[in-house]
Amino acid sequence: MLKTVLFRVLTVVVALYGAAGVAVSAQEQRPFTLVLDPGHGGKDYGCVGKLTNEKTIVLDVARRLGKIIGKEHPEVKLEYTRDTDRYLTLQQRADVANSARGDLFVSIHVNSVDKRSRNRQSVHGASVYTLGLHKSDNNLSVAMRENAVMELEPDYSAKYQGFDPNSSESYIMFELNQNSHVANSIEIAGSMQNELIATAGRADKGVRQAGFWVLWAVAMPSVLVELDFICNPRMEQFLNSADGREKCARALANAFTAYYSRHRRTDIASKAARSEELSGDTVARHTEAATEAADASRAEPTYHVQFLTSGSRLQASDRRLAGVDNVECYHDGGLYKYYSGSFTTLSQAKKALAKVRKKHPEAFIIKLQDGKRI
Repeated sequence: MLKTVLFRVLTVVVALYGAAGVAVSAQEQRPFTLVLDPGHGGKDYGCVGKLTNEKTIVLDVARRLGKIIGKEHPEVKLEYTRDTDRYLTLQQRADVANSARGDLFVSIHVNSVDKRSRNRQSVHGASVYTLGLHKSDNNLSVAMRENAVMELEPDYSAKYQGFDPNSSESYIMFELNQNSHVANSIEIAGSMQNELIATAGRADKGVRQAGFWVLWAVAMPSVLVELDFICNPRMEQFLNSADGREKCARALANAFTAYYSRHRRTDIASKAARSEELSGDTVARHTEAATEAADASRAEPTYHVQFLTSGSRLQASDRRLAGVDNVECYHDGGLYKYYSGSFTTLSQAKKALAKVRKKHPEAFIIKLQDGKRI
């Protein structure tokens, strides 16, 4: 029923465009813009190993990633915060992304631990971060290290609204942040994490949340990738090799392709919007009528509290599901997404959200219709 209605709408739109001699072209669409952010640069070396350093590794991986995407998705607009070895402040990186009106921001880094750590030469694995409140001291320490680059700037406290990268109290601001892009950020983070494991052969350190300034400052879905630990000699060898960097780039490219296929602007709704702009009220009326007919054939939407994403289906006894009532999941984009409860109103869902966030601070509200996210 729904497909029939939408097909009729498209038939009407095409007929109207034919009569008017107007065609929808790729130039009339704003291209999907991917912003690649190789961390550090210039006087800021980032983490340093015995063979190489963070700024060099991540710039090469970003270039390789951009080359793959340019070849496989030439219609995607690529923006780099830096494509040479130069220093940028965190705010300058965010400014580049926001000025480009990015649709996705990917900041690429490598990890390390304190020199006094006993597992410094054995720790290994990739992790992908989204913005949020740190749930462990490890997450906080990573965020503190990445944010500490702002200390290279004169009068950084004034520039960053009094934020102190070394004070845990400053990170409360990220707990209060209501990021409208959190769902998409978690989605791409999960895909990247899975690909870094499957394609790049990295150990799984998990999808995490922490208070990264650069993720907070960009107005788009955003992630920060930690490829592996440069302090581990074996992992540094991998990151210093052309093969290792190419595998990391390929993993991130695969994840981008999956995300892009779901979020590029080629759906019927965007076509209908362009139709209204070019053909006036006639197409608008047809579109509106079709939407009403399609909505009538659907079940009523419901609200739920999503709190966890996993690359594989979890057992009911999994400790990550403990303490949450009425847990269900849906499968989307190769990921299993877990939610709690089912509510007919947003206010009911908000009450449940407050309870779930006591155990999962990153939880957020989703809307489902006919078992699919809307």
